[in-house]
Amino acid sequence: MKKKSLKRVLALSLSMAAAISLAACGSTPTDTKTKDEPETQQEEGGDEAESKDDSGSKTEISVMAAQYGQKTADWWKTFESDFEKDNAGIDLNVEVISWNDISTKVNALISNGNAPDILNIDVFADYQADDLLLPAKDYVSEETYNKMYEAFLEQSNVDGTIWAIPDLASARAMYYNKDILEEAGAEVPTTWEELKETCKKIKEKFPDVYPWGVDMTTDEGQAAFAYYIWNNGGDFTDTDGNWTLNSPENVAAIEYVISLIKEGYTNTDPANETRYDLQDMFGTGKVAMMIAPNSLPTYVADGGNEVNYGMAPIPNNNGTSVSAGVMDRFMCFDNEYSEEELEAIKTFFDYFFEDERYSAWVEMEGFLPATKTGGEALAAKDESLAQWIDIVASCKFYPTAKTEWADVKQGVINVEQNALLDGNVQELLDSLQAEIAP
Repeated sequence: MKKKSLKRVLALSLSMAAAISLAACGSTPTDTKTKDEPETQQEEGGDEAESKDDSGSKTEISVMAAQYGQKTADWWKTFESDFEKDNAGIDLNVEVISWNDISTKVNALISNGNAPDILNIDVFADYQADDLLLPAKDYVSEETYNKMYEAFLEQSNVDGTIWAIPDLASARAMYYNKDILEEAGAEVPTTWEELKETCKKIKEKFPDVYPWGVDMTTDEGQAAFAYYIWNNGGDFTDTDGNWTLNSPENVAAIEYVISLIKEGYTNTDPANETRYDLQDMFGTGKVAMMIAPNSLPTYVADGGNEVNYGMAPIPNNNGTSVSAGVMDRFMCFDNEYSEEELEAIKTFFDYFFEDERYSAWVEMEGFLPATKTGGEALAAKDESLAQWIDIVASCKFYPTAKTEWADVKQGVINVEQNALLDGNVQELLDSLQAEIAP
């Protein structure tokens, strides 16, 4: 499809150079599909041809999609084939990229004037602030738009306009190995004090088991930050939307989790062991307890493991357990589309969010639906999923609509990793706060 003018490309190169973020709901460490060389700028007079194939008969759509798990690439490959069979006038090109690489790659493409038409990722605010995106209602049909949970749409609201639509969601809870806790004579912890006591008992009974799993990697370190600050009465911002990264509650929360690590109650390398490493260890009984999304049982089963597990609220230090909600998005770049091209994009989303097809997508990796009709269908099939849908409705989300979020996200990960190296948490968060809100 049409790409940006050279003038705009140069502006984007400057504005996006530092906007590299890594992320979100889930990932695996490697790409599974490579893309052809980016298309070059069309020469003058080639506007009509650039969105067509060689015969001039098809409209092209490019999609860059995040890799959620072991089945993602195969699912999209099948989707691409089915879509093109059912929509003969559209040539769909889907590229699946790992979470560790997707932000870097899309930012490089944008800088070169080759933004994909559709992007599946977690963050959107930087792209919107740089005037790169179309409003959601421009590229999503009214019928499909009205399927979305309003609370999810509101996570992409800037100045009264929705700029991205939800792809899927997950919520987090504490999973624990029932057999390990029982043999250790330990209770399921509900408070931070109880968590330390349970970790101590597990460590004494099972020296080779990590009692508690922590991920402070670039993959999900921002999630770890959220778990602890939210469950200590802290937050990223105050009620007016001002950043409060160095609040006393936040400092105490990070000091607490660092103490768990220093006392030997966690996996030994939180800066490099991702949630997927921890989930693998949970599946083999190497990790006794961890915070994980609702997709954990599916992930463990897909790995050929069986665990006698239980699920409980995340332990807290202020009397109220807070679950973390993670929502990923689809967004459409403003590539100066014709009416025909916009209709093709709407067709893509109608096809993707068709209830049966969308339910299969959500179920495949064990996530939660972002549409009301999808939620109703899955809840009717699985009572435990209905419980999770209720959790999503009441959990906290990252402040991803704020343009500073990409920097905050990487910043809190840096704070955690420096704290692991004996950095002072108060000083580290003070520095980050001064950088984000000078």
